Amino acid sequence: MKGFQKRELTSVIEIDRKACKGCDSCKSFCPADAIEGKYGAVHKVDSERCVSCGQCLINCPFGAPKDTVDVVDQVIEKLKNKQITVVATIAPAVRVAIGEEFGMEPGSLVTEKLYGAMKQAGFKVLDTNFAADQTIMEEGTELIGKIRHYALGEPAEHHMGPLPQFTSCCPAWVRYAELYYPDLLPNMSSAKSPMMMAGALGKTYGAKEVWKVNPADMFMVGVMPCTAKKFEASRPEFTSAAQYWQSQGRAGSYPDIDVILTTRDLARLFKKLSIDFKTVPEFTDQDNPLAQYSGAGTIFANTGGVMEAALRTAYFVITGKELDVLPFQPVRGLKGVKEASVTMRDAKTGKEVTLKVAVAHGIKENVKPLLDEVRAGKSPYHFIEVMNCPGGCVNGGGQPINPMGTSWLDKAKAVLPWS
Repeated sequence: MKGFQKRELTSVIEIDRKACKGCDSCKSFCPADAIEGKYGAVHKVDSERCVSCGQCLINCPFGAPKDTVDVVDQVIEKLKNKQITVVATIAPAVRVAIGEEFGMEPGSLVTEKLYGAMKQAGFKVLDTNFAADQTIMEEGTELIGKIRHYALGEPAEHHMGPLPQFTSCCPAWVRYAELYYPDLLPNMSSAKSPMMMAGALGKTYGAKEVWKVNPADMFMVGVMPCTAKKFEASRPEFTSAAQYWQSQGRAGSYPDIDVILTTRDLARLFKKLSIDFKTVPEFTDQDNPLAQYSGAGTIFANTGGVMEAALRTAYFVITGKELDVLPFQPVRGLKGVKEASVTMRDAKTGKEVTLKVAVAHGIKENVKPLLDEVRAGKSPYHFIEVMNCPGGCVNGGGQPINPMGTSWLDKAKAVLPWS
């Protein structure tokens, strides 16, 4: 069992003892068996087993699990400080969820309104979709190198790492692997998540070329659908920007991402700043190079999105042609485990290879069998996408609470005997 590193958050999710009814609902959604307590007794979270995904939080009928890391007031103070450049990197799932916090229809796409509200609040924006495109180039290139080496017989310039390759975007999945399948960590892509790429990019290129400020005077805020991102941002290894500037002779020590606001946190921030989301002027930020992105980055938030983007990249680089299927249906949809195969001919050698992939979401039900297969050396796949939350990031622990969770509770309190 892996402990905590210095500076890492040791607890993101806790259970309110006064609200817990011991119903075991949280246990049924926890991927890591991190919740202790017998049926009918008050439950608690074992922080050393917890992966901070927040699935217990958004599915508890009594609203007992709580997000313990509240930085809304801290971010507001930074926004008021004119000496600080506050940059938000916004994940794609946020733009289809934030409107729900203001009475809009669930699933409403409000990208321009969100940009307008961020501008009104005082944020600069580095869209996480931009960094997701970076991720595909990194993760896809890594996969291509392995295919060329293992399947097409090309010599490798360095150690390639084993197949199948796992995606590394989901921090709850990465933490789960560290805790429960550490022997499979060599299979993990070496690419950072899009958020962490965005943090390093923002405090290097963004600071120098876009906003022209001292990176030490920047405050990077991840706006995420995910409570596990709060843990990820606290990891001490993510200080690439500071290390880069130190190599350039500029002293300073700071994280790539300073704090995380979930979708729910961001809605509270807007309300505290009296920003009327429904009427805020729309804004596109077209002059900002770090707010540009492709469709590949946009689909990251859904299960299968990372896989489809990586597949298209690998197919194009190896064959010299586009994968002419849109969308790539075998990796789409909400089936727990999806699999597909794509046959491609290497444009350089004429050799043919069939790439086999799998997409899994929901660790507890769907991912473990795939991991056990890899551990036993029996996996037929070259590439496996893993997301902890059902459906992907769109159903993350930081998203608005849907009617199947706690949002009905206030209406029911008046008539429930235990209220």
